Amino acid sequence: MIFLENEHLTASFANKGAELQYLKSKKYNIDYLWNGNPTNWGKFSPILFPIVGSLKNNTYYFENKGYKLSRHGFARDYDFEAIMRSNTEVVFTLTHNAETLKVYPFRFVLHLRYTLTELGLSCTYEVTNPADDLLLFSIGAHPAFKVPIQDDVQYTDYFLKFNKDQILAYHKISEDLIANETVEIELKDGKLPLQHELFYEDALVFKSLKSDCISIACDKNPHGLHFKFKDFPFFGIWAAKNADFVCLEPWCGIADGVDHQQNLEEKEGIVSLAPGKTWSRSWEIECF
Repeated sequence: MIFLENEHLTASFANKGAELQYLKSKKYNIDYLWNGNPTNWGKFSPILFPIVGSLKNNTYYFENKGYKLSRHGFARDYDFEAIMRSNTEVVFTLTHNAETLKVYPFRFVLHLRYTLTELGLSCTYEVTNPADDLLLFSIGAHPAFKVPIQDDVQYTDYFLKFNKDQILAYHKISEDLIANETVEIELKDGKLPLQHELFYEDALVFKSLKSDCISIACDKNPHGLHFKFKDFPFFGIWAAKNADFVCLEPWCGIADGVDHQQNLEEKEGIVSLAPGKTWSRSWEIECF
């Protein structure tokens, strides 16, 4: 484990998957992350790379050859190397290897940079293409936040507050793939009340979210968080069945649609990175 600390917060990370596993406010004595209880879901904040979600038949095709990849890709299962570390910042790195090239025939350098701030934590994904050909990839976040944040309130006392949306249109999931059918939810004052039943049919998947900040808040308790993100075209919200957490997931990429033909170049949301170029995106947690 690797630990970061400043005057306001402490955080911990596992080398496996470069996964954030703990984010605690010293001032409020609150750990804002889900505890990783395997009874419900034994993860904390996995990275999704080089795909987001599921492939049709767990298979994609590139240059007339088929490859198998399981849901959300392989990065979360590999040990990253911490190449830079200070009291308040750490940079983890994963690169291609003989095993990844068997299932994903691209060379890559993936950095995760975590930085403690005065109010919370920022995470930046950096992908570099060291090869002479295009690098095709998707990437996404999957942090799980504890709800209720404190024990004096219940799950259903909390809501998600969207800073720019009043109507949500989400895509349903059919056998792990994105269905064509959408469902609209009309919000009151930008608020989506949390209830376990929201996720009984899997995640809520958005392709046209306007918001770039979603807050977890409660009228009966002063504590919560703001989750900020920018330039992620897709977003997922999910929780395991009846579990006391909610995942806020900005994505550059998305699961295959039910009608997808499985060619990687034609995959919705796929990022195409030129040789020698670096691509980055960031998200941030602000605790209150």
